[in-house]
Amino acid sequence: MNEERLLRRYQALMGAVPQSVWVMSPDGVVTVLSGGGVAEKLWTPGADTSWMDAVHPKDRDWFQRAWRRATRQRSSFDTIVRVRLDSAVDRFRHVKIIAAPVVDENGEVEFVGTAADAEEHWRARMREKLLARMAAVPAARDLSEAFLTTAAAVVPELADAVAIFRLVDGVEAGVRPADAPASTSPERVGLAPGLPSLPPLDTDFVLGPVAQRAIESQEARLLVFPPDGPPGDGLSDVSLRWLREAEATGVALLPVVVDGRTVALATIATCRGNPPPDEADLSLLRDVFQQMSGPLRRTMELQSIRGKALALQQSFLAAPPSIGGLTITALYHPADSAAEVGGDWYDAVRLSADALALSIGDIAGHDLDAAMAMGRVNSILRGLAYDSGPTASPAVTLGRLDRIVQALDSPSMVTAVHAVLRRRTYGGWHIALSNAGHPPPLLIPADAPSRYLHGLTTPDPPLCVTDDLTRTILRADLHPGDILVFYTDGLVETPDTDIGDNLQRLRTRADALARRNLPLPSVIRGLLPPLHHRRDDIAIIALQARPDS
Repeated sequence: MNEERLLRRYQALMGAVPQSVWVMSPDGVVTVLSGGGVAEKLWTPGADTSWMDAVHPKDRDWFQRAWRRATRQRSSFDTIVRVRLDSAVDRFRHVKIIAAPVVDENGEVEFVGTAADAEEHWRARMREKLLARMAAVPAARDLSEAFLTTAAAVVPELADAVAIFRLVDGVEAGVRPADAPASTSPERVGLAPGLPSLPPLDTDFVLGPVAQRAIESQEARLLVFPPDGPPGDGLSDVSLRWLREAEATGVALLPVVVDGRTVALATIATCRGNPPPDEADLSLLRDVFQQMSGPLRRTMELQSIRGKALALQQSFLAAPPSIGGLTITALYHPADSAAEVGGDWYDAVRLSADALALSIGDIAGHDLDAAMAMGRVNSILRGLAYDSGPTASPAVTLGRLDRIVQALDSPSMVTAVHAVLRRRTYGGWHIALSNAGHPPPLLIPADAPSRYLHGLTTPDPPLCVTDDLTRTILRADLHPGDILVFYTDGLVETPDTDIGDNLQRLRTRADALARRNLPLPSVIRGLLPPLHHRRDDIAIIALQARPDS
C-alpha cells in the first residue's frame, strides 16, 4: 500500500511540474516521465532516430560538445537550445534544458532533467543582444559600414546570408509606375561560412516582382521554399540561380522605410537545410533593420545637399572655348563621398582670336557654401579677365580679384592660378601666369622631360589671407606639340603621402604618356590616380599647341 501511495504521489507530482521531466539511462536511452511545460508538442524520435536529431541544425554541433563535456565530467547541464516541434520538420522552439547527474550504487551515471519553454525569454534576450550590436550603426562613418554592421549582427545566428539593396532613385512607394521597376544599388553582404559568393550584378540589375511588391507595399514578406528549392516565379534570374546553388530554404524581404519612403530592401536567406525564418523571426529582423533608418536619413540628406552642390558646380564648369591653334580639354571628378563637395573650378575665356585666359582654383570647404563661393569667385575672375583684355598682367588681375572678394564676401582661403596665353608671331604661344598658393601647372614639352612652372622664390600666398600684396608673374613658352596642364590638389594630394613624391610621380606618368603620342583627352585621363586613391575633388584643364599654330 505504501508503494502504491508513493507511486500515485510521484505521478501527481510529475503532472504538476510545469516542465517536461525526463531521464537518460547510462546507455543513452531517454525516457520522458512528464510531457508538460512546452507550449507546443515536441517531436519524438522513432526507432531509427535519436533525440539529437530533434536539435536545430545550427545548434547541433555546440550542443553535442556541451553535452559530452557534461557526461564526461559528470557535471550539471543548463542551456537553451532549439528543438524540433512535432507539427513540421522545419519548425523549432527554444527550450531550456536543465539536467543533473545521479550516480547509483554501482557507480553508473544517469541524468535526470527538465525541459521548459524558453521561446519568449530567448527572443527578448536576442532582441536586446541584436539591438546592442546595432548601437554602433548610428556612429558608422558611411552607409556601407552601417550595412556591414547590420549584416554582421544577424549572420549566422538568425540568417545565413544578408544582402541589402539601396534604392538609387529614392522612389516613393505607390508612385512609380508598375512597368518601371525601382533601380537598386547592391550594398554590403554578410554570408555564413561555406556559402557561395554572390555573383556580380550588372548596372541595370533590378529586383524581381516579389521584391518590387515588398518595396511598393512597405510590408515585410516571408518566402518559404519547397524541399526541391525556390520556384522559378517572382524572383530575378540572378537571385534564383544563387538561391538554388546555396540550397536556400527561405527568404525574408524587409523594406527599410524612412519618412514614408522605401529607401532600402534587406533580403535575408536561410540555406543548406537550415529551417526558414518564421513570423517571430521576421518580427525580430524588422526591429533590427529598422535601426538603419537613422543613418539612411542622414545619408539621404547629405546626398541631397551634394546633388544641389554638384549641379551648381557643374553649371560653372562650362565647356572650354574653341580657339585656332589650340586643343583644349577639361574634366571634373567629384570626390567619392556622399558627404563632401568641393569648391574646385576651372575656366577658359577667349579674349581675342589670338589670346586666351585660363584659370583654375579651389576654395576651402566641402559643402554647399563652398560650391556657392566657388561660383562667385569664378564669375568675378571671369569678368575681370575679359574686361582686362589680352595685354593684362595675370598678377594684377589676381590682385584685383583678391581685393574684391575680401571686400564683398570674406570667404575661406582660395588658391588659384590665372594665366594669359598669347599667340606668338612665328608659331607657338607665350604664357604669363600668376599662382596664388595653388599646385604649380605642369608643362609637358613635345621633345623634353616635363617640368613644373613655379618661381625660384617662395610662392605667393592664397587669396583672402593678406592685404596689399604685390603678386609675382611667371613666363614660359608653349611650342607646337607641347601640353600645359592646370589641376587642383586632388590630383596630387592623398592622405599619408608626401606631396613632393606625388608631384614627382605625376611628372613620371606624364612623360610616359607623352612618349605614346596619345591625344590630349587620353593623356589627361591617364594622369588620374586609381579610383581607390581619389579622396578629393579633381579638376583639370589642359591645352596643347597644334603644329599649325
